[in-house]
Amino acid sequence: MEPACLRHTELPHTSRLFSDFLYQYHKVERFYTAPPSTGYPEDRRAALIDALRQQNGSSESLDRLSQPGAVAVVTGQQVGLFSGPAYTIYKAITAARHAADLTARGRPAVPVFWLATEDHDFAEVNHSWTFDRANGPLQLKLDRAIHQNGYDEPVGNIRIERWPLAELRDSLKDFPFADEVVSLVEETYTPGSTMGQAFGNLLRRLLRPFGFIFIDPMHPASRQLAAPMLANACALSQELNRLLLQRNSELEAAGYHAQVHVDARTSLLFVLEGGKRIPMRDMRCPADDLSRRPHELSPNALLRPVVQDYMLPTAAYVGGPAELAYFAQSQVLYERLLGHMPRLISRSGFTLFDARSAKLMERYKLHVQDFFHGEDMLRERIAARLIPPGLNEQFEQTTQSVSGQLDRLADSLSAFDPTLRATLEKSQAKILYQLSKSRAKVAREIFRRDARAAEEAAYLYGGVFPHKHLQERFYSILPFLARHGLDLNDRLYSNVRLECPDHILLPV
Repeated sequence: MEPACLRHTELPHTSRLFSDFLYQYHKVERFYTAPPSTGYPEDRRAALIDALRQQNGSSESLDRLSQPGAVAVVTGQQVGLFSGPAYTIYKAITAARHAADLTARGRPAVPVFWLATEDHDFAEVNHSWTFDRANGPLQLKLDRAIHQNGYDEPVGNIRIERWPLAELRDSLKDFPFADEVVSLVEETYTPGSTMGQAFGNLLRRLLRPFGFIFIDPMHPASRQLAAPMLANACALSQELNRLLLQRNSELEAAGYHAQVHVDARTSLLFVLEGGKRIPMRDMRCPADDLSRRPHELSPNALLRPVVQDYMLPTAAYVGGPAELAYFAQSQVLYERLLGHMPRLISRSGFTLFDARSAKLMERYKLHVQDFFHGEDMLRERIAARLIPPGLNEQFEQTTQSVSGQLDRLADSLSAFDPTLRATLEKSQAKILYQLSKSRAKVAREIFRRDARAAEEAAYLYGGVFPHKHLQERFYSILPFLARHGLDLNDRLYSNVRLECPDHILLPV
């Protein structure tokens, strides 16, 4: 099996907005363009570097970013259990490749990872999926009772006393690099650490070769840096809400969807109070200077990228389909609050095939699209390949013979009585359907008797399209690292195709 590209239009659940963004950008350009940046203020750069040193220590990347004119290629992710879905890493390596490309072309750039610690949807990040040697999906989950606080607490602040490390080790035990991977996780997901700390520490280790700088928006220095933009957004909140309502109408009129629901009471801001993140509805902005109390406000999903790109000298942002849809709405906020917008880049996506899966794909003459209709349909396709060649040939010959004879009879009937031809054609369709049905029954019976084929079908489906999800959106990167080694990220990095937005099918 050779590496190949698959257009996103051939993947399930690809939105029209995302498809046009990738392949017919002229149709959506008006939702994604803003005046170019006039430059990043150097006094803000000094404050940024100070904030980043507090969070990262010293590094070559930070030294580069401190230079006038240096830019950031940014990506980010919610701080999910055990790194979240594998596409977290794919976003990161895409950003790293683009930063390296900019630097090679004479514009110093560094990759920056935004740790989305402010989000408060614990149910979205409290679990992670791995798989065993047979590609059987296994869920690892944090028990809500593990911590004491409410659902509206920023997840990055939640402290966990017991991580499901034993369950992780058990799920990966049969893989050759399991000990290395589990040891790495145990060193970063320590008892009593927060979700933000554990996630950040793991990614720092996994992404160390790529020179990443990490930024936590909940860090006091980050909040101080964001305060002027948050104060401005607060003061203009009613106007910004009207702009978003208008933008949503424009998107819908153009046949697209609005990723984030907005109505007259939607708040772009949350108040951080008593450890909670409370929507700032029907509340006035603080009367005094917010920069003295930067801990009080937090942006929602549409305002967050604007705040991010106020804080950072962002040249480009790397995101997935949902994130890029946010920007079609956020553009009006960029124009009003910041006056410019970064270049937007779709992250690289991968479906990885281990050696056994690649061989099975070739043996059964399967394509990735064969998985998108469910496991039962995949089993039927595999079963059809198991019919003995002689019997298969007989079905083909019988079908062609019956079809040909009935076609000739229909031609003769047409001259005699055209209505009789129509009746015969209905009968022909039924006869051919019954032949096809008999062939499928034979295939299913062969499949039923062939335990090995059933196991191979389950292995393929669990590895490629688990629970009807793209592999990258379902599994953590950890089982892939345990199976293929910690250098897998280097191999993925080398397979990022800057010129190609398609999904990559990659044997590893």
